[in-house]
Amino acid sequence: MENLSPHFPALIIIVPLIAALLTSAAGWLNRRLCFHFAALGLFTSLLVSTGLLASVLDKDVILYRLGGWPAPWGILYRIDRLNGLVLVVIFFIAFLNLIANKRTVEESFPEQLGGFYALYVLFVTGLSGMVATGDAFNLYVLLEISSLTGYALIGIGHERAPLAGLNYLFMGTIGASLYLLGIGFLYLMTGSLNMTDIASLLPGFYGSPVMVLAFLLCMTGLFIKMALFPLHAWLPNAYSFSPSASIGVIAPLTTKVMIYVMIRMTFDVFTPDFSFKMMHLGEVMVWLAVAAIIMGSLFALAQTRLKRMLTYVIIAEVGYMVGGFWLGNRMAVTGAVLHILNDAVMTLCIFLAAGAVVYQICGDDFEDLKGLFRKMPISMAAFTVAALSLIGVPPTCGFFSKWYLISGGIAAGHYGFVVALLFSSLVNAVLFFRIIEIGYFEPFSEGEGGHGVHHGPPAMEIREAPAGMLACLLLAAVSLIVLGIYTGDIVTRIIDLAIPPAI
Repeated sequence: MENLSPHFPALIIIVPLIAALLTSAAGWLNRRLCFHFAALGLFTSLLVSTGLLASVLDKDVILYRLGGWPAPWGILYRIDRLNGLVLVVIFFIAFLNLIANKRTVEESFPEQLGGFYALYVLFVTGLSGMVATGDAFNLYVLLEISSLTGYALIGIGHERAPLAGLNYLFMGTIGASLYLLGIGFLYLMTGSLNMTDIASLLPGFYGSPVMVLAFLLCMTGLFIKMALFPLHAWLPNAYSFSPSASIGVIAPLTTKVMIYVMIRMTFDVFTPDFSFKMMHLGEVMVWLAVAAIIMGSLFALAQTRLKRMLTYVIIAEVGYMVGGFWLGNRMAVTGAVLHILNDAVMTLCIFLAAGAVVYQICGDDFEDLKGLFRKMPISMAAFTVAALSLIGVPPTCGFFSKWYLISGGIAAGHYGFVVALLFSSLVNAVLFFRIIEIGYFEPFSEGEGGHGVHHGPPAMEIREAPAGMLACLLLAAVSLIVLGIYTGDIVTRIIDLAIPPAI
């Protein structure tokens, strides 16, 4: 591995691309090999990304010229502390979800294993490339790779999934087109697509309305892709009706990577001076985030199905990160960046638990969840850990990122954002304790031989999720506590050093 370490930035893309090709070929020759090629590709990429993170902790930044072409004419991959961490999170989540849903995929798509696993790996390839690339147009190409495969992963489901995937395609295409149009204007002004090169040339165009238009187009396109309220309409159906194996990787990663791209474009292309001081969008964006938090929480309260409820929780969480970032002070930006990491793992854990429930009881209506703590005690224990983290209970990681966000809101004097965060946490407590109440206390003994008198919960046979799914779910739940314990190290060694001194 040491001989290959200088080429790790390229391997981040090359390894999963080759794995997707082999997986697709295996679908025609021997379908039993599809999972193994996909798992091997993602596991190797996880090792490579971990090696990259270890390297940037020592070297700070790694620059890699694809094909040996120098920037700005060639494509440059730039790995720093922040995107090194995000790459590890992407491959950890993708690998864990793949292992957890092996049986689900084999039972749901027995004739489409090659296609499904190839799409899955290509989706992850696109996300990782978007995070690693230092070229604004190459980012668009990788955005389209992840988007097209994401549409297919959602549309491959049953019932209303194809229609939900189609709606996602329409909205996603609009978002990607707006981003591309904004990059086109940047190229017209600077003659370059390299992010660092653009940033060095843009100060001469600060007074240009074309630059303002380019900024607004890029940001609006990213807001659509991250489902920021009120541009969120595509997300609830897409996430509610897609297969568990698809949503287990799409829900934790898509919105978080888009928020990372927003941060990257703001810091490394348009620069903090222009984005925060000249555009004067901070106040508007924070109030938009407040609306996202409140409306996402209220919509979640109105749901009677578990997966659909969780989709609106995601919309509220997007508001956390967007609002924290646009507050513009160091504490809030630290909370927003930390919440990208924490929310990705929290969403993975909660959707793995929901997937285990759907797999065992073939439904996710609240009425179907009665007695789950007796039927699936380990799965529901992991669900409870994820719920506590989403509420923000220490020592889970969700508490610490919310602490930074609330502290940043107080420091900025934006008490509307602080109140929205507290309101959302209280709503999450109501949402998840309602699920816990149904799963633990119901069905009551009335109507089950108790004649209206409570004689204790009825005995139920334990029917846990398959071993592989259960092991991955428990690992995800433990990760939430481990991340909480090591929050200080993550902030001081990675996030604080990645935020520009101007913030």
